[in-house]
Amino acid sequence: MSTTKVSDYLLERLRDWGVTRVFAFPGDGINGIVAAFGRAKNEPMFVQSRHEEMSAFEAVGYVKYGGAPFGVCMATSGPGAIHLLNGLYDAKLDHVPVVAIVGQTNRSAMGGSYQQEVDLLSLFKDVAGDYVQMVTVPQQLPNVIDRAIRVALAQRAPTAVIIPADVQDLEYTPPTHEFKMVPSSIGTQWPAPAPDDEAIRHAAEILNGGERPAILLGQGARGARAEIEQVADLLGAGAAKALLGKDVLSDNLPWVTGSIGLLGTRASYELMKGCDTLLTVGSNFPYTQFMPEAKGVRGVQIDIDGRFIGMRFPYEVNLVGDAAATLQALIPHLRRHEHGRWRRTIEKNVADWWDSMAAEAKVGADPVNPQLLFHTVSPHLPSDVMVAADSGSSANWYARQLRFEPTMRGSLSGNLATMGPGVPYVIGAKFAHPDRPAIAFVGDGAMQMNGMAELITVKHYWRQWSDPRLIVAVLHNNDLNQVTWELRAMADSPKFPESQTLPDVDYAGFATGLGLQGITVTAPDQLGDAWARALSADRPTVLDVHVDPDVPPVPPHATFAQMKSTVKAVLAGDEDTVGLIKEGIKTKVAEVLPGSSDRGQTS
Repeated sequence: MSTTKVSDYLLERLRDWGVTRVFAFPGDGINGIVAAFGRAKNEPMFVQSRHEEMSAFEAVGYVKYGGAPFGVCMATSGPGAIHLLNGLYDAKLDHVPVVAIVGQTNRSAMGGSYQQEVDLLSLFKDVAGDYVQMVTVPQQLPNVIDRAIRVALAQRAPTAVIIPADVQDLEYTPPTHEFKMVPSSIGTQWPAPAPDDEAIRHAAEILNGGERPAILLGQGARGARAEIEQVADLLGAGAAKALLGKDVLSDNLPWVTGSIGLLGTRASYELMKGCDTLLTVGSNFPYTQFMPEAKGVRGVQIDIDGRFIGMRFPYEVNLVGDAAATLQALIPHLRRHEHGRWRRTIEKNVADWWDSMAAEAKVGADPVNPQLLFHTVSPHLPSDVMVAADSGSSANWYARQLRFEPTMRGSLSGNLATMGPGVPYVIGAKFAHPDRPAIAFVGDGAMQMNGMAELITVKHYWRQWSDPRLIVAVLHNNDLNQVTWELRAMADSPKFPESQTLPDVDYAGFATGLGLQGITVTAPDQLGDAWARALSADRPTVLDVHVDPDVPPVPPHATFAQMKSTVKAVLAGDEDTVGLIKEGIKTKVAEVLPGSSDRGQTS
């Protein structure tokens, strides 16, 4: 008679929770669990990455793009567990529920400086501090797994379960009805918390009293689109979006000012500087210098997590509750405001900004203006597309040049801002929705760091996706461009080529060698055809776009005079001085005077 091992019961419990994907890389510390996948006929599916960090990123992407309420990643003991950390910190800082399952050496070897023995409880104590536990006897397993999942969901955070290799092969025996046993159960019904009536009335009083209202939205506002649109209409407000909230509202609404912050829009900057009332929904946007100055501005915040309420601005009312439920309670108490000068100013600033972005994208560059890569595809994005931007200069143009419709989804590493999640994010997205197209915008630094290796994962799985379109658009400039610009702007230092220059790689050729479609773009007039081919392809595509590293990511508050002065002052000794001054001035001229873009092509 066959027995159920701990490893078998682990997979059974995950199936009971609805888990269909485990993003993982094998190793002898989890051999017992890997063998159980074989006995379970690969249910849930073992999704093999090229590196454990990528497994964690793929689990994060899987959740961010709506594959499941929580993600699961898995790695072996020692180095495998260590490799998970960066992806788990990405989950922690962006509030994504992910459960990490990791192996450990046999219990008999613990404390003996055994091979690959790492103190995993200490290792994960920060990143998974809400819940990290080791299973040492079979009876622990259901409660530990169930709590790891519930805590991940409740705290919107990563948790970790450590299972020693010998425990994985023990016969599973459930907890019994006796002293110091902890039975457990499956499933949770979550409420939609809303604040009390008095708090709602106080918030409405503040919002009704404002003459120049502004709304700031983050990812916590997703799911409250209809309510936000109604509130904005009642108040005559404009709405800015933190990067993680880019897909919360359509960018084609005339009062949506777009992204906020260093990567944001001038329209959002002006909205925050001119408002007298601020309503923040589901955002913990950290850069307070881009928020209103507190003097003379009243504020209301709504967030479901009381740990992050009342931060960043001296709000008078802090409402802890679900965004949609709280706004529904608030709306009957709001008075309709006339859409007067304030709203007209917002809409004019938004229209002017999009005109400026079109002009900036068309500024001549050597060979391709990176903004044009984004600008060209924006009006042709499929309505159900899933978009990821890697950290770096690609995030700048993602934030500013792409116009999202309500049914599109987009994300990036918002708070950790780590390099490397772009490609694994869209792999996770494709496992979440194999019938939807996905696009990753990735700098060549991030592509060399791990994107190229994960193209092998794409090769391995793409035929399982009903829609084969996964596009990786590489910003190929042989430069770690974001850091190069940060050196110039923040450290008053010219480019240091030894740290910033990248070896040249044929990314399209690498993709072609894997059996994917590779397209090289070296001139602006090739972009339209390249995007058309990628968006109609019968397989994943790498767009290898040779872009100009000298096109500056100008902050939204920078004036023309400041831009010119900074470029001249900072770039003494920079090997790209001529190109930088030329491109910087042309770019700022295009923003301030959009009609000058045609002249910029030949200047």
